[in-house]
This record gives sequence, structure tokens and C-alpha cells, in this order.
Amino acid sequence: MDFEAFFKGELDSLHQEGRYRVFADLERHRGAFPRATRHTPEGKRDVTVWCSNDYLGMGQHPAVIEAMKEAIDHCGAGAGGTRNISGTTHYHVLLEQELADLHGKEAGLIFNSGYMSNWATLGTLGQKIPGLIIFSDALNHASMIEGIRHGKCERVIWKHNDLNDLEAKLKAADPKAPKMIAFESVYSMDGDIAPIRQICDLADQYGAMTYLDEVHAVGMYGPRGGGIAEREGLMDRITIIEGTLGKAFGVMGGYIAASHAVCDFIRSFASGFIFTTALPPALAAGAVASISHLKNSPFERARHQDRVRKLRASLDARGIPHMTNPSHIVPVMVGDAAKCKWISDLLLDHSDVYVQPINYPTVPRKTERLRITPTPLHSDADIEHLVGALHQLWSRCALARAVA
Repeated sequence: MDFEAFFKGELDSLHQEGRYRVFADLERHRGAFPRATRHTPEGKRDVTVWCSNDYLGMGQHPAVIEAMKEAIDHCGAGAGGTRNISGTTHYHVLLEQELADLHGKEAGLIFNSGYMSNWATLGTLGQKIPGLIIFSDALNHASMIEGIRHGKCERVIWKHNDLNDLEAKLKAADPKAPKMIAFESVYSMDGDIAPIRQICDLADQYGAMTYLDEVHAVGMYGPRGGGIAEREGLMDRITIIEGTLGKAFGVMGGYIAASHAVCDFIRSFASGFIFTTALPPALAAGAVASISHLKNSPFERARHQDRVRKLRASLDARGIPHMTNPSHIVPVMVGDAAKCKWISDLLLDHSDVYVQPINYPTVPRKTERLRITPTPLHSDADIEHLVGALHQLWSRCALARAVA
């Protein structure tokens, strides 16, 4: 087989469909987010970032930066090993305590990414609980899907946020089999929110555990940033809460929060935890500072919601179609992969606006979109500049306008 020809042919197909992904070479400006410098062969240009998952700008917060610097000065760069072999530092212990407190759980367990925390936890539960059936929402993240597959247990896919379908599938399952319902709170592409209370009711009725991915909600919702489950007063009804340190908390890493027994079980049996070098202490220290700040500061969340409302109103005023949802994610709908990438390129090259196109397989074909994520640090002028540029491109591309 001509392997090189195969690789090039597959990549050519991505180019032809408009789905080839190009990385923007960016250099963020400390203290000036959402500004960044874009490096290109033609030179440098300043851009405004509109698609970052650093939802609250905490990756630029002085308290986070100072905590990370202090940790490096105190104990150096790396952790030095896996958590089992010399890699558990006091910063890791403090972070797990902070996360347990955030979610009202007995314990927390940190991983190197949110992908890893989902993959390792779900895979381990699937492997180790005899006869477990995992009921997975149809739009769960790839990390959850891969974890469930890795677990090689029985899995049942239920229609997205469809309580009737979930109940029908729970009812049809072996009543004696152990069960777990795995779902997300905020779904990152459409921005819709799961009916957590009703799912918990069904879990109680059918004796199932609950596994809630809150990666797009932690820091963002609830009086202390505990997520949608905290906002709704439901954290005590969730068996395992999974989250990330790399989005609203602005650093890097993933975690679960649960009972002592659950966290110790995953710590003891999950290969994705056991055989991985621990997070650098500086990242753990930065996460502690970020979580602690957001537990006590409502300002970032309030300002963020104000920016989301203003952006949506500005899009509506210009007839730019965006998906209505109750979250902070603003999907501007294009519906064509090539046009979506073209618009993204024009925004970047001519308006210095960076919004990454979202195409298949991340979203279904014909639902291609620009996924816009406002932050508390975007100004009124930033919003006007973005919407004005979109307005011009909508006319240039002859795209349909939203009807008021």
C-alpha cells in the first residue's frame, strides 16, 4: 500500500469539502484578552478572539498568574512523576479539596484533561461494574462516547434530552442490572441545557447512578460557579460530577467530584490515571486560585451574561441567524461547510476577528456554524465590530437573514 498517497488523498478530500482545519498561530496578550497577535507568513496582526473556551478570561487573571509563578518559584516546573510515584504534590491535594467543596462532594480527583477524566472514569466503571448498562445521551461529547466504548459494557443511546425516550429505554432494560445515566449539563455546540432534575427523578425511579459532565458550566453558573447542578440545587443528587479546569477556570486539567469511595475506586483502577504523569504543580496552583476567586466573585458571571445578551440583541438587529438557547454559547448558523470556512477566513484576514468554523463531524452536515463565545472582557465596540463584519459578509455571501 502507498501510505503517503492514502494520507494525502484523505487530506485532499477534507480540503475539497471545506472541512480541512487550519490552526491560527496566536499569541495572547497578558492583561489584554481578548486581544492576541496572529503570526502569518506575511507578518503579525492584532486580532480579537471570539471563540475561546477561556469563557471568563481567568487565564489572564492576576491572581491566577501570580499563584502559578509562586508555585514555580517554590517547587519548580514539573510534578516529577505519576501521582503514585512521587508526583502527588501538596498543590494537587489542595486542588482536589477545593473541587470537592465546590461541588458539595466528599472528594475530588484530578486528571490532565477533561477528555481524560471522562474517558478514564466511564471506561473504568464500564469495565469494573459487572453487568453495568450505561444510558448515554445521543449528543454526549466524544470523550464520553470513547470512554463508554472502552468500558465494553452494554450501552444504550437515548435521544438528546428526550425524557420519554430515556424512560422507555430504562423501562425496557433488565430491572436487576446496574445502571448509569451519562449526560451533559450545557451542550457545547447547540448551547442547550439538560433537564437535570427530571433525569435525576428517573434515575431514582430505576435505581441508576448519574454521571454529569459540567465542563461548559463550571465557573459559569451557580452562586459559586459549581455549574448548572448547583444553580438548580441538584448537586447532591448527582453521583459523579465531571468538569474541566481548562475552560471557565482558565488553566488546564479535568476532574471528577464524588464520594470518597467512587474517587478512590477510580484512583485505584483507572489506567488513564495510574500511568499518567501528574499535572505540573503550577497548573494546580493556578486552578486553586481561579476556583477560589470565582466561588466568591459574582462579577465575572454577571458581566458575562450581560455580554451574551448584548451580542444576541445586536445579531437580531442585523438579522444574523443564531441558535436560540439558554446558555452563553452563541452559534451563528451558516449551513454550508465551504461558506462557513470562507466567512471565518474573511473575518480573520479582513476584519481581524477570529472565529473558528465548526463543521462536520463536530456538528451534522448542513448545520455548519460559527460558534461565538463572548467573555466579560469583550467591549461594546468589540461587539459592534464583530456584528458589523458579519452583516457585510451575510450580504456578500447572499445568506438568508433571520426574520424578526
